[in-house]
Amino acid sequence: MSDKLSAFWHHPWTVAACNIALVMLLYSLSRLFFILVNHDIFSTLTGAHILELCLGGMRFDLTAVLYLSSVYLMMQTMPLQVRADKTYSTIADIFFLLPNMLGLIVNNADTVYFRFTDRRTTCRFFTEFASDNNLLSVLLQAMVQYWYVTLFTLFSITLLLLLFRYRCATGNRRTQWFYYLTEMIVGAVSIYFTVIGIRGGFGRYTRPITISNATQYTDRPNETAIVLNTPFSLMKSVENTTYQHPHYFPDEKIESIWTPLHTPATTEHRKDNVVIFILESFSKEYFGFYNRNLDGGTYRGYTPMLDSLLAYSRSFTHSYASGRKSIDAMPSVLSSIPMLIEPYIVTPYSTNDIASIASCLGSRGYTTAFFHGAPNGSMGFQAYARSAGFDRYYGMNEYDGPDAFDGTWAIWDEEFLQFFARTMDTMPEPFCTTVFTASSHHPFNIPERYAGTFAEGTHPLHKCISYSDYALRRFFETARTQPWFEHTLFVFTADHTNHLTHPEYTNAKGLYEVPVFFYKPDNSLAGISDEVVSQTDIMPSVLAWTGYDEPFVAFGQDVLTQRKKEPYAVCYNHPVYQIMSDSLLLQFDGERTTALYNTLRDPLLTNNIAAEEHDTAETAHMEQYLRAYIQQYITRMTDNRLTPSQP
Repeated sequence: MSDKLSAFWHHPWTVAACNIALVMLLYSLSRLFFILVNHDIFSTLTGAHILELCLGGMRFDLTAVLYLSSVYLMMQTMPLQVRADKTYSTIADIFFLLPNMLGLIVNNADTVYFRFTDRRTTCRFFTEFASDNNLLSVLLQAMVQYWYVTLFTLFSITLLLLLFRYRCATGNRRTQWFYYLTEMIVGAVSIYFTVIGIRGGFGRYTRPITISNATQYTDRPNETAIVLNTPFSLMKSVENTTYQHPHYFPDEKIESIWTPLHTPATTEHRKDNVVIFILESFSKEYFGFYNRNLDGGTYRGYTPMLDSLLAYSRSFTHSYASGRKSIDAMPSVLSSIPMLIEPYIVTPYSTNDIASIASCLGSRGYTTAFFHGAPNGSMGFQAYARSAGFDRYYGMNEYDGPDAFDGTWAIWDEEFLQFFARTMDTMPEPFCTTVFTASSHHPFNIPERYAGTFAEGTHPLHKCISYSDYALRRFFETARTQPWFEHTLFVFTADHTNHLTHPEYTNAKGLYEVPVFFYKPDNSLAGISDEVVSQTDIMPSVLAWTGYDEPFVAFGQDVLTQRKKEPYAVCYNHPVYQIMSDSLLLQFDGERTTALYNTLRDPLLTNNIAAEEHDTAETAHMEQYLRAYIQQYITRMTDNRLTPSQP
């Protein structure tokens, strides 16, 4: 071996890379062992799908290994000649071996514990068994009972110790400045790619990888346990141990107080197509339709197309988002799962069994697809769409049209909505589709060809809202020429509000005011309702409209075929829960009501009347409903009872 090749082979970076690759290999072997031991649970897996799960799992393995090896990697990348010192190397080796040995142990232990939980272990395990004094004896018994897991773990650790590369050399440099310069440059590059590996991908649009991303590779929720590894699940759930059983009501009585379990009566069965628009950042503030009395009646808004559509739609005076982020919207709109405390997608429970508009209508013969013009995998949308039961996902990879990348986030809305319309023309009917728009987003750009076309407004976002509204006009010009258009139910909402300026919209109520409306081309739904609606009401409303007659779990209510029995909207405005009626907003900190506002007399929410009016019958009922809502949400979330099959 030449001196240069030998120096490269023994360099600290090369040694570290080889050791990382070794642990990655051991996690892959552990994943195959996991499938083998639980083959009866995963009996329908094909070879191709196993390969897909294993390749997908390597993303999560890399993140876990880099986390566990972070101190070791820092010691190896520091431009110090002392790295060749025996004592220094030994300390660095310990910082690598001990965390990764522990990671392999807990990962393999889940091979059998999975059979009791149907998921990878999270930090909730430690709160569940915090008071169990016999946990150690139980673990020792399990090691004997499941001897094959114990042997495999010992085999994995033995391989790690035998194949681990212990020593490294810093190499000789004739000039100190050249040595430190090259070491610092390569070290900086190594740190950059290590951070990328921990995050799970490149790009400003890529959120740090989390548990819910595993559903991108699965066909069933419990397959996420194959994709994930236990160290990753533990680390990602450290900050998500927030769901504690509130015990407001006895468990045996909670169902009689309020339940999210819907058991529909037989209704008219309509085979209408369903097209759902989730509009990025479309606050109610931007609509002329909702604000005809704003600014002394002179306000015109930035959505002329949608304003004209609202005149022929079922719209609502009081309509609210469930959360403040894009990742809150998909579960709220499509699965009627609100954002309480933490976004569902980033909690350890994101692998729960869930229903959605797509899965329910899919079981009735609908073709389903989700569209989002950003790079596939962005924001975790693709993973959620798959777990929600959509047949197809159309992202930037699938986009077929003119070159129209906005340079930052996604395909421009105009081109992508045209692609959306054309694709639906090829889909078998009836179909159910959802599109999440993207252009009304920071950095607040629009295509250069439209420079000066749209009103600038008082914030750079306003021209983007007008551009996306124009893109929707172009969509409907195309859609109206398609044979499916006349028998389609169109549903509109926004993911959240954004950059609010008018005082009516910058308070605890206005922060959640988004449009929710339903449009039929025959104008049969035209009318304004005074009901209070939420994004979570969309799923039960669509299912009722199409005549879906099987039980399902939803935290909203049907607002299309009947009036709501509980006329409220619920959201979480950190650190309090909020419940809103048509005239009141009540804030609840988990133990007591902290604020109450009359939104009709006090639209700016300046006068807290909780002290004098908290004990009225209406507010007492609102608080009881909210307590039951929270308890049902938390217990069903933590116990994986979000579908009727889990009673």
